[in-house]
Order: sequence, then structure tokens, then C-alpha cells
Amino acid sequence: MELEEMKSLIRDVYDFPKKGIIFRDLTTLFKNGEALHQVGRDLADIYRDKGVTKVVGIESRGFICGSILAYELGCGFVPARKPGKLPAVTIKKSYAKEYGVDVIELHGDAICSDDVVVIHDDLLATGGTMLACYELVRSMNPKKIYFNFIVELEALKGRELLPKDCETVSLIKY
Repeated sequence: MELEEMKSLIRDVYDFPKKGIIFRDLTTLFKNGEALHQVGRDLADIYRDKGVTKVVGIESRGFICGSILAYELGCGFVPARKPGKLPAVTIKKSYAKEYGVDVIELHGDAICSDDVVVIHDDLLATGGTMLACYELVRSMNPKKIYFNFIVELEALKGRELLPKDCETVSLIKY
């Protein structure tokens, strides 16, 4: 399945979660088995030779393909969650989103200095969520960090917010 065909499976939901926002709903892509399998392979192919030891998936849609990516690479998966969802000691970071403020947490022992980490989310919009997650991961001093998305909304320029020394890859761009 080609990227353009996968892109056609993504549903646009207007005025969600508030008026003026066009929400790119990837659940319509995820429910297609062939497309989900292809996304998993495409993501894994980017990182197969990069020594990745952990994939951090950002709540909640980042858990879907982040887990698939970790499985394909044979490495660990670390969930980045909303406050109060992780059972052990956490570190946290507040960040601005295009429609509000939120907080993200990681277990304090999730990443070590020997790790090579891919931080995955389904979609890059303004970049605030990814930057907050990056700052948490970076505070644990891994060897290397990569950024990965299925979809990037280029007009929102979220990529510009992310550190330039971390490779950023998006499969589909709007």
C-alpha cells in the first residue's frame, strides 16, 4: 500500500475538539489491517540499523504504532502518559497544545544512558507534546533520540520547535 493510499484512509473531523480545528483521525487508517501493517513496516524500516533500544509512545494514539515499532525492532516500549496513569515514581512536564495546556509523565527509571530512543506520536501539530516528552527523555541522558510521526501538519510548523540535532521523520504530510 502506497503512502497516498494510506493518506486517503485518514478521516478529517471538522471543529474537533473545538471550533476551527481540523482533526486528522488516524483510527480510520488503524482499522484497516493492510494499512496498519504497512505503517508498522515503514516505521521500522527507518530505524532497523540505528541501534534503537526503546520506543517511547505518547498517549494515547502513539501507543498503537509505537508498540508496533518496538515489536518490529525487538526493543522495549515506554508509555508517555497523562498524570496519574503510571503506577511508580514519575517525572513530568507541562506543555501548551494548540487548544490548551496539558502534562505528560514518564516513569523515572524508563530510560538509561545506554539507550537509543525513538519518541513516537501519531501526529505532529504544534510540537508542544513532542518537545515536552523530549525534555523528559533527554533528562535521563540517553545516547541518542529520534522523533517519529505518522502524520505531520506542516502549516503548524511543529518541526521548527524540535531540536535540530534529533532526526525527525513523518510518513505522511499535510
